[in-house]
Amino acid sequence: MPSPLTAIKSMQSWLAWIPRYERQLSAVGMLTGFATDNVMFRRIDLPNTQIIFIVYLCLAAASIVILHSLNAHTDPDVPKPRWQSWLPFASQFALGGLWSGFLIFYTRSAVLLASWPFLLVLAAIFIGNEVFKHYHSRLAFTAVLLFFALFSYAIVTVPILTHTVGMFTFLLSGFAAVAVFVVFLYVLSWFGLSAFIASKWQIAGGAAAVYALINLFWFTGVLPPLPIALAKSGVYNTIKHTGDGYFGTAEQQSWYAGAVSPPLLHVAPGEPVYVYSAVFAPVSFSMRITHSWQRYNPKTRRWIPVSNVTYPINGGRDGGYRGYTIKRHPQAGDWRVDISTDDGRLLGRVRFRIDPTVAPVNAVETKLD
Repeated sequence: MPSPLTAIKSMQSWLAWIPRYERQLSAVGMLTGFATDNVMFRRIDLPNTQIIFIVYLCLAAASIVILHSLNAHTDPDVPKPRWQSWLPFASQFALGGLWSGFLIFYTRSAVLLASWPFLLVLAAIFIGNEVFKHYHSRLAFTAVLLFFALFSYAIVTVPILTHTVGMFTFLLSGFAAVAVFVVFLYVLSWFGLSAFIASKWQIAGGAAAVYALINLFWFTGVLPPLPIALAKSGVYNTIKHTGDGYFGTAEQQSWYAGAVSPPLLHVAPGEPVYVYSAVFAPVSFSMRITHSWQRYNPKTRRWIPVSNVTYPINGGRDGGYRGYTIKRHPQAGDWRVDISTDDGRLLGRVRFRIDPTVAPVNAVETKLD
């Protein structure tokens, strides 16, 4: 059994390599957080998901405060203790976990055509958290990142608590994020006032820019409508509801249908077309979903609104609340159905092409989850 002195020397030797490989350790920390979230996160409204988010936020805030306090009260000419090298790694791991979790849930709720600017910002921050970690304004940089994380978390959590979505809920989310961030800044100043004053305007400017950017994304419809998400959708020749199951019949499509070209439906005269959607909402959530049917006019090169059908949904089901709408006597040509919340937030889009036929359609029945 090694002596205590040998164990201490071994620990010191082990800690000595941390500063040398800090960059690699930070990257590993972010990737580990991303991998952990992909395994752990299933539903945004589950207690274990909320606990993980809160732990990440607390870990990021604590590591920033401790590192700020040490930098504020340590003589720069005195060598720093080796254990201090773990603090940037801890904040990198926590922030990386937060960004990966946000990417997972926001991507599930987003329509790429509408939400790609916000998703691009999230991806850029996820990468920039590693690339720009050595900037001289580290306190300001990490504090602003923490505010972005607080706001992003509030956007998905406040609706779960209020069981509502909409402008008032979004504004309440922003107020909650700002209130928590102000408390965090007060703690920062208490642990090192002079160092905090040197960075306060950078922090204030960065946080104001983040607040303005997220508000811009929300009011322009770019921000995904979390915690509501489209779980599944599709177009079918027939749909029937039997007991607890939905069954749809549709023609077999080529492997590239939907990715390269829209699915093709052959519809006999007088036959309808069905569009199915399963929309996830948290427990105790009640709201309305709209299917907006639109047909493409090749002469004007515009999508022409045909009909809007709205129906209520209730939250809580893992696979989403299931429903469908029908278009009778559809014209031939290109169609799309926008699936959105009642305040116009786009959840998904189903595109397809209709060709008339007089022969029986060779359709296959499948169970819709």
